[in-house]
Amino acid sequence: MRFTRLRLTGFKSFVEPTELLIERGLTGIVGPNGCGKSNLVEALRWVMGESSAKQMRGGEMDDVIFGGTRDRPARNMAEVILGMDNADRSAPAVFNHMDDLDVSRRIERGSGSTYRVNGKEVRARDVQLLFADAATGPRSNALVSQGRIGNIIAAKPTARRVLLEEAAGITGLHSRRHEAELRLRAAETNLVRLEDVLGAMEVQHKTLKKQARQASRYSNLSGHIRRAEATLFHMRWAAAQETQERSGEHRKEAEAAVVRLTAASAEASRLQAEFAAALPSLRQTEAEAAAELQRVTIAREGLDAEEKRVAEAQAECRARLAQIATDIEREGSLAADAVAAIGALEAEAQEIEKARADEETAEKDAEANLQAIRQVVVELETRHAELTDRIAADEARKNALVRRADEQNQRRQMLAQQREENASQRSAIEAGAVDPGQMEATERTLADAREAAEKGREAAEAAGNHRAEADAHVREIVASLHETQSAFARLEAEAKALADVLEAGQSDSWPPLIDSVSVEHGFEVALGAALGEDLSAPADEPAPVHWHTLDALNDPQPLPGKCEPLSGFVKGPAALTRRLSQIGVVVDESAGSALRVSLKPGQRLVSRDGALWRWDGFTVSAGAPTAAAARLEQRNRLAEVRAQMSDAEAAVSVAATRVEEAETRAAAAAEGEAVARRDALAADAANTQAGDALSQLREKASQIDSRLAGLTEAAERIAADLAEAETHAKEAADALASLPDPTQARDDISALRAELAERRAEQVERQSAHDSLARLARDRRNRQEAISRELTSWRDRGEGATRRLEQLAERKQAIESETGKLAVRPAEIDEKRQALLSLIEGAETNRNSAADHLAKAELRLTEADQVLRQAENSLAAAREDRVRAEGAVEQAQQATQSLRERVMERLDCRPENLAAVAELKEEVELPDLEAIEKRVERLQRERDTMGPVNLRAEHEATELYEQIEGLETEKGDLTRAIEKLRRGISELNREGRQRLVASFEEVDGHFRALFVRLFGGGRAHLALTESDDPLEAGLEIMASPPGKRLQILSLLSGGEQALTALALMFAVFLTNPAPICVLDEVDAPLDDANVDRFCTLVEEMARAGKTNFLVITHHRMTMARMDRLFGVTMSERGISQLVSVDLQRAVELRESA
Repeated sequence: MRFTRLRLTGFKSFVEPTELLIERGLTGIVGPNGCGKSNLVEALRWVMGESSAKQMRGGEMDDVIFGGTRDRPARNMAEVILGMDNADRSAPAVFNHMDDLDVSRRIERGSGSTYRVNGKEVRARDVQLLFADAATGPRSNALVSQGRIGNIIAAKPTARRVLLEEAAGITGLHSRRHEAELRLRAAETNLVRLEDVLGAMEVQHKTLKKQARQASRYSNLSGHIRRAEATLFHMRWAAAQETQERSGEHRKEAEAAVVRLTAASAEASRLQAEFAAALPSLRQTEAEAAAELQRVTIAREGLDAEEKRVAEAQAECRARLAQIATDIEREGSLAADAVAAIGALEAEAQEIEKARADEETAEKDAEANLQAIRQVVVELETRHAELTDRIAADEARKNALVRRADEQNQRRQMLAQQREENASQRSAIEAGAVDPGQMEATERTLADAREAAEKGREAAEAAGNHRAEADAHVREIVASLHETQSAFARLEAEAKALADVLEAGQSDSWPPLIDSVSVEHGFEVALGAALGEDLSAPADEPAPVHWHTLDALNDPQPLPGKCEPLSGFVKGPAALTRRLSQIGVVVDESAGSALRVSLKPGQRLVSRDGALWRWDGFTVSAGAPTAAAARLEQRNRLAEVRAQMSDAEAAVSVAATRVEEAETRAAAAAEGEAVARRDALAADAANTQAGDALSQLREKASQIDSRLAGLTEAAERIAADLAEAETHAKEAADALASLPDPTQARDDISALRAELAERRAEQVERQSAHDSLARLARDRRNRQEAISRELTSWRDRGEGATRRLEQLAERKQAIESETGKLAVRPAEIDEKRQALLSLIEGAETNRNSAADHLAKAELRLTEADQVLRQAENSLAAAREDRVRAEGAVEQAQQATQSLRERVMERLDCRPENLAAVAELKEEVELPDLEAIEKRVERLQRERDTMGPVNLRAEHEATELYEQIEGLETEKGDLTRAIEKLRRGISELNREGRQRLVASFEEVDGHFRALFVRLFGGGRAHLALTESDDPLEAGLEIMASPPGKRLQILSLLSGGEQALTALALMFAVFLTNPAPICVLDEVDAPLDDANVDRFCTLVEEMARAGKTNFLVITHHRMTMARMDRLFGVTMSERGISQLVSVDLQRAVELRESA
């Protein structure tokens, strides 16, 4: 299967449809950073089933859809299509009939992804398995990036095992094994749950059988309760009807009283209305007089308030005049202070100006002295630094030589120790080598274990079949038991019902004679027709109606036609002897009709079907029902049922015994199956253990060979390093002897340091004098500026004081004018007060007269109100009596309706039909209400003591048994499925180990060769660590670049790590080639020489296999080695475009030109 093209639409920055052709050889993708090159690789991973948005550099999967730019709107859809050539028919079976495959993945914003293969929608799982079987996928090792290389370098050995799994082609195998393990765990969980459910259902089935028997008794009790409740409700209904009639009569009397008192109340209301109509005019007159009095009173109070306000205004004017005098005095003082301050500041400014005349000359002299000493100090410091550097360089060189000599000596000691350790390790490893005899013995053990495991599986399967047959036999016998139990339950329920019916009409004091009679089967109807209701009479003498025992007739009259007397078929008390001896039994109705004319007085003829002929001509046709006949049939049927119950009970006991025996055999079969399966599991475990032991021995032998080779190479390297260390130590000793003596240089620098200290002290003194002059000049300038500001401030203060004095004079004059006006107001107010006093006196007289007239009218109205209230109270009492009467009527109606509803609810019939439901006869006197209530309570209590009753128990038991049978079938299917899954997982593990071990050897061989090619020498190998099981072991990388010792990957330099990881990636790729290999800037950490080796290796791999290489690079040498180049540009911000150049075609055109 070969990849041919990649088409993108709306994916990240590729908003327009873009197609990347993936042809044979090397295809390069170039472009500046950020232009979208990596988006092409991510599109390839996305279409192959990548499900993590984080791996796509996004927060959610919708982020792969073009998000829009300033000039382009966002898209709602993205689609990537990967074209593949399936000419070699290497695709999975479901797709293998197609020559070309187009795998597409389409995502719509907010709706998720859809996968299609050649237009047909498929699952994401199908697409992932399609690529996993082709040794590629979204996280395949064939998609190599700088981050991928870094992950391999930093990964733990167990994490690197994924490379071997992909090389072995068991990535899909792992996925299938994981899926099978999940299904196995789910099936085992379901089996446990199923067994729990079956146990619970068995318990429930036994409970339902008990409930079915209880439901039959419950139904009989309910019938008795229904009849008793019907009698009780019938009596309550009659009482409610009587109460309702009495309430209606009382309501009529209350209505008449309300009409009479309503007329009296109307007359009193008329008188009250006349008196009330006269009040408004009197109240108006009184209100007007009171308003006039209020008006003049308020006017007087207004004059008092105005007088008070005048006094307050005069006091306020006096206070304001005093405040103004104080303000004038203060502002005059401020003006004088301003004049004095301005004079003092002008004098100080003149003195400062005189002092500044000589400061410029002094500052120039101090600056010149300071610069001169600074120049001297700089020259001395330069000489001191040069001498110090020369001494430090000599000391550093000496220390470096000493340190180098020490390091080389230590290195020689360390290398000597390593040489001894190497020899010791070689001896220990050679002593622990794997014995070939042990290897052969382990292989034989494995073969025996496999044979035992196969026999164990066959035995377990045979035991499972035996257990299934035993379970089927148990189900058959249990079904027979259930049928027998159901028949017994039906007989028991029928016997209980017949017994209840026979006991229902009995009297505890006088048992009827019929209960003492036994009749042959088939003659019940004849006896009932012959004696009828006479059989219900007792044989007790104290009873008001009873049978009296008489002696047999001395000379009985013979029956006509030699009929047999009925006494020959009936056994009963002696009281019936005379009656039965004179009743003949005929064969059929025609015989009876022929013989009836020959009957003597007192004689009768009956047939077995109930026809009756009496001596006086009374005739009853066959089939006429009688209670006695029915009761006799019921008694005979009860006896038959009880006899059948004994047989059924014995059959149930036998069936139960058979069920126990079958269950015992089934349990033994199940135990045998469990033992067989445990033996099979133990055999499988022994097989696995033997396989693991053989794998461990092989791995141990491989590791020993690898370690011996490594130790041999290490010994050679140690010898070379030891010679090199001795040479370097001699060179360091010679260089140390040739160094000059540093004593004279130290004396010179001490003298120079003392002179420099003296000059620096002189510099500090001159700097201090210069700074002092500058500070005095700065202070004088600052004071001059402050004096200028203060002069301006004091002049402003003086002018402000003058303006405020003028304003205060104006305010004083205005206040004195207002004081003169207020002085004449008290006299005016006193004149107005005297005039208002005379008006107040007249208004009070008018108001008192109007109030007296109003009080008299209100007294008359009060008396009329009392009369009206008395009449209304009487009327209200009558109305309340009427309301009570109506309430009683309504209550009686509600009680009647409530009783009707309760009857409908409890008995589902109308109250008028209660007598029929209770089976009451008109001529029979109703029992006492309290007695019938007690009977209902007793029956209900008896029913309640039964507790909850499941009336559908028998039906539910049948349904539950059918469910149990279905679950038993499911249990067998589930057990077989679990065994099949276990065998599948074991086979997957075995195949995975074999393929992983074979893959490891092949990958290790490729890695050794590729390492030498990429590094131009050296050696390297792979090792399995951390576990003896290849499926759980880690992958460690041991490498020795040219000139270095053998060590693990993490101890190499950065470039060596990258090149070693690349060698491993290519080794995996060569073991299990993928249709495509993507190299995303993997040449970035390599120098030019290594890039050249890398490109040569990739070219050879492309020519040797069928893999298409896609290389993303910034390196010019890599670009030059490509067969074709695609450039990714971003001419429009945020929009990627793809352009192509076929370099091989371009070279051909150039050569032809």
